[in-house]
Amino acid sequence: SRGVISTKQVFRAVKERGIDPRKIEKFIQELAWRDYWQQVWIANGSKINQDLRREQPNFCHHKIPKALVKASTGINAIDEALDKFYETGYMHNHVRMYVASIACNVGGSHWRVPARWMYYHLLDGDWASNALSWQWVSGSNAGKKYYANQQNINKYCRTHQKGTFLDVDYGSLEKAEIPEVLRESSVPMLETPLPEKKSIEIDPELPTLIYNFYNLDPKWHEDANYNRVLLMEPSVYKAYPISSKSVEFMLGLSGNIKGIQCYVGEFDELVETYGIREAVFKEHPLNKYIGREEPRDWMFEVTGYYRSFFAFWKKCQRELK
Repeated sequence: SRGVISTKQVFRAVKERGIDPRKIEKFIQELAWRDYWQQVWIANGSKINQDLRREQPNFCHHKIPKALVKASTGINAIDEALDKFYETGYMHNHVRMYVASIACNVGGSHWRVPARWMYYHLLDGDWASNALSWQWVSGSNAGKKYYANQQNINKYCRTHQKGTFLDVDYGSLEKAEIPEVLRESSVPMLETPLPEKKSIEIDPELPTLIYNFYNLDPKWHEDANYNRVLLMEPSVYKAYPISSKSVEFMLGLSGNIKGIQCYVGEFDELVETYGIREAVFKEHPLNKYIGREEPRDWMFEVTGYYRSFFAFWKKCQRELK
């Protein structure tokens, strides 16, 4: 997500080891999901911030159950995963789906507020993967909602809990009232603790590489002579806030880029203040930069919007060789 390693690099490394991609197709498919969500974002832009395919069915409010925020749902595997999530900034994909299902389909939340809360804390947060996966679970980007009951959670989290509000069959779960433990809800205050704004040094005779939260590639033009700026635009982090741990993670990764400087401010301000003649940046839907745009690495040549992942994947399979 931070642009340090691309799906294409992983795919190339697999082939260089002599592994037939067709024999690990499920693994390659998981990588392709990331590229797919990015293609959806490129095609739809800010529309992914709203219900993409249809209005989310049967939601009750635009909040998140406090029990999820406090890791006190009573579902042991979920509460333990949430505690670890706050500690590490990571969460297994299955558990992300369980949390989304509890918030939206059991707790009555519209997907957007809880999706923003999760993105805020994820060190590997990618807004497209996050928002569109929440929409898939909640039914606004899919034909039906995704549910996980206690039996499912026990199976994949290797627990043996019984007697919870999820310990019912799927038919009963879909018809159930909101459990008491999920009824109290709130809108979390999510603000990005940006670093202090400091002056930087720019050689106006050199082009300037613009890095950001989604591009911290240490190999990007690594042997060329450029100004290198990690741009932290307050407008972006107001719209898509991230936690202090995510900020620290980003700054830590930027330390792998020789000569990089951090600038807190908008792109136009950077250009005007330092007389930047040529800005160079990698394509990304959040960028509103002016200059020379370079493409990102994609695992396959397939681009454009497909309504379903498997329509996209069917095209990608032709390149599995």
